[in-house]
Amino acid sequence: MSDAPAPKPASSVRIGCAGWSIPTRAAHLFGAGDSHLERYATRFDVVEINSSFYRPHQAKTWSRWADTVPLGFRFSVKLPRQITHEARLVEVDTLLGEFLDQVAGLGAKLGGFLVQLPPSLVLDMRVAEAFFGLMRQRVEVPIACEPRHPSWFDAEATDLWGGLFAHPRGRRPGTRGGSGVARRSKVRALALLAPARLAADVLQPLRRPGARATGAAASAARHGDSAGVVHF
Repeated sequence: MSDAPAPKPASSVRIGCAGWSIPTRAAHLFGAGDSHLERYATRFDVVEINSSFYRPHQAKTWSRWADTVPLGFRFSVKLPRQITHEARLVEVDTLLGEFLDQVAGLGAKLGGFLVQLPPSLVLDMRVAEAFFGLMRQRVEVPIACEPRHPSWFDAEATDLWGGLFAHPRGRRPGTRGGSGVARRSKVRALALLAPARLAADVLQPLRRPGARATGAAASAARHGDSAGVVHF
């Protein structure tokens, strides 16, 4: 594990990327390390693991990732598509249990879960309450949901988020600005930016102490552009 502390955010907002691949043109902006993840962690203190959506990882892989980064680093983990897109949140107790057993290797560095839903999935309150209630029983870390059907942004859905503390990510389809989600105390925002924007919009401004991100980075932090904003 890296002995260096994770970069301390200037505020309660953590900014990171979906994945930790480092473009060659931006390599000089990162510190030294034996892997892309270790080097990534010299500049960012959070990352989204997207690969978990497509395939499972061995327990030792999760543990290795956790051992690679500093103590203050956090991982946001995307739920498998078998749960969200194939089973569509229905009768997933076994699948969810198997996934949580794998992710346990992250230990205290598990920062939250991302539940991305397919655009065709219409809100069914009974299914949603059962699924998110199950998740809330089994995990203590924050849960973020990225619904992509307009029905998930109605008043009925807002009551669901308020009761279960799962917050919609990004914007209501076809609208501009925030989604008006329910919030709880000490809310933190995790802005996840596309890796292609690293050099121009995130890392270059961070080279100057006290500088503020501009362009796509600032827009993403404000409005949920690019990969969106998750409210924890």
